[in-house]
Amino acid sequence: MACLALSLQPTNGPDIMLQTREWFPPSRALAALSAFRLTRLSQSSHRAASSSSASASAQPHPSSDDLDSSLGDDPLAASSGQVIVGVESKYRVIYRLVNSIYVLGVTTADDQARAATNAFDCINTVNQAVSVVVAACRGVDVTPEKVHRKYPEVYMALDIVLRGAAGAVRLAAILSSIHGDNIAKLVSSAPDAESRVRGADQWSAQMEVLSADRRATLESFSGATFELPAETLAAGDEVAVAIAPVVVTEDQSQKDQPPQTTDESTEEKDPFAASEKLNKPEEALVGGFKKITDPTSDPTAALAGLEVTTLPPAEATKPTFVSVEGFEGDYGGIEFGSEEASLNDAFEGFNTAFGGGLDASEFVTTTKTKPKGPGLTGLELLATGPGGPTPATAAGSQLDGIMAAQAAAEMTTPEMYIHEEINAEFKESLLSRVGLKGTVYLRTLPPKKAAGKETEFSFRLEGTSVIKRAALLSSTVSSLENNLFHVRTGSKEEPIPVLKFSLQPKLTPLPLRVRLLKRHSGTLLSVMIQYASNPTLPSPLTNVTFAVKLPVDPTLLNVSPKAVLNREERELRWHIPDIPLKEHTGRLRARMPVDQDSSEGELDVVGMVRFSGQGLMTLSGVSIRPASESVVQFTEVSHTYSTGNYSCL
Repeated sequence: MACLALSLQPTNGPDIMLQTREWFPPSRALAALSAFRLTRLSQSSHRAASSSSASASAQPHPSSDDLDSSLGDDPLAASSGQVIVGVESKYRVIYRLVNSIYVLGVTTADDQARAATNAFDCINTVNQAVSVVVAACRGVDVTPEKVHRKYPEVYMALDIVLRGAAGAVRLAAILSSIHGDNIAKLVSSAPDAESRVRGADQWSAQMEVLSADRRATLESFSGATFELPAETLAAGDEVAVAIAPVVVTEDQSQKDQPPQTTDESTEEKDPFAASEKLNKPEEALVGGFKKITDPTSDPTAALAGLEVTTLPPAEATKPTFVSVEGFEGDYGGIEFGSEEASLNDAFEGFNTAFGGGLDASEFVTTTKTKPKGPGLTGLELLATGPGGPTPATAAGSQLDGIMAAQAAAEMTTPEMYIHEEINAEFKESLLSRVGLKGTVYLRTLPPKKAAGKETEFSFRLEGTSVIKRAALLSSTVSSLENNLFHVRTGSKEEPIPVLKFSLQPKLTPLPLRVRLLKRHSGTLLSVMIQYASNPTLPSPLTNVTFAVKLPVDPTLLNVSPKAVLNREERELRWHIPDIPLKEHTGRLRARMPVDQDSSEGELDVVGMVRFSGQGLMTLSGVSIRPASESVVQFTEVSHTYSTGNYSCL
């Protein structure tokens, strides 16, 4: 991998020729050659400006350094040299100037140990390419016109030189036959010529003779048949028995024989006959159950292993008025409407979110809803089992799979989209940390539909002024500079992340501002979350979940609006269907008694927000566009976004 590409670049005009290795993309080679040309022209203009300023200054006797610097307008006009070019991907360009044409070799710019090896190997390859060009032009007077006259011969010769197959003898043979009439002789006769010069045998002729002998031997053996007489086969069997006699012991014979049963009947049994246990008496069937007939036994013995939850004190059943700003109202307690009210009517709204409730895990309404039958005509029940998902979950997963398969079948071009993950942390009303990570995904055609063809196109990113850092998947995508990228990959079933980026913190958009207020007075803890949506969002946020990590497992809890409590994780959740963009500030409240008094220290409460969505525009403003407006080689589908660590303290 010493020399990756060879090129002929005139001092004025476009490149004449470019030869690359199989694994080196031509786009990267063109980028390196363009960077070399820009470096040469920029240094040439800088040298010309410095020489003109030196000549304009009134110096009666210029120094020797000034005279040397004024020789030539091109600083890379030396006979040979090397220069490192590139910004993102750096390459080392070895050059030799022959008359008016640069012979360029491109290699990698690695560390010092590997760079020295690559540089010397690339210099050797460039020297061989110079010999080919000089031989093709019949002298050092190399011009683009002369190279074009022998373009096929130069192309084939440089291809052999680039792959390292041209030794000294073979290079001499190529140079001697470059002005011949047969180009095939230029390629095929060189190995034979090298063998003749070295004095080696003609392997090709010997291999032809050996191949013919082997083919004749295979044909003769394929038609031959071998038959052994019966006496030979019988003698072989006797020898085999003598070598390995079969010894059968009595114990083994008894084990091999199946056990004999005396009650075995010779008649064939009916597999559909009723069981004989039906004829047994009832006492034999229920013999495994024991019935206690002792009237003096204690009935509370069966309840000895049950755990009874301790009820709260009587004061806890009375409502408590709270005058804290934002949390005004009566919390807790049981209130009866009239003395004639039955027990069911008195406790009908007791388990709802507004009734206070003694069991905060049962925040459900009292209206009875009819259970919905299984969707998709019961097909989702086939995917469910004893430990499987519920019918609704199975139906949803099957519906998603059907929609994904239908979308894959309808794909005609590759699809690209951006997924963004927003992270933010608020301390009360102040934003302490924020970050947005974006990933550009490529969804190729399915392998069955692509039929082995590779996906290759170019695209452009717009709105990249807010990006702080970016990384490419070098095996799939390469940068062409100026926010242009080239993709080349095989077909895959799953989307491929080709590019990742992160935004500058000061330019990161905030979809939602959150504020957490906490009041700990005595043994009462009050929590409130205030939220407001960003009015500049492309679309309102939907299906937003607010969660609060509680310090204790509450026995009494009052929330507004309705919420769901997870006792195992000690987490209280609110689900908001949608949040308007303008003039809307929401409030979520919760109040509970705790064991720790406020004088003993504050309790830690953490709030989190989870939401996700999709749309035609991204939150960051970064968009994907085709490289050419006239040719569209891919489809830009809806972009997605979700939250990572979106919390408030």
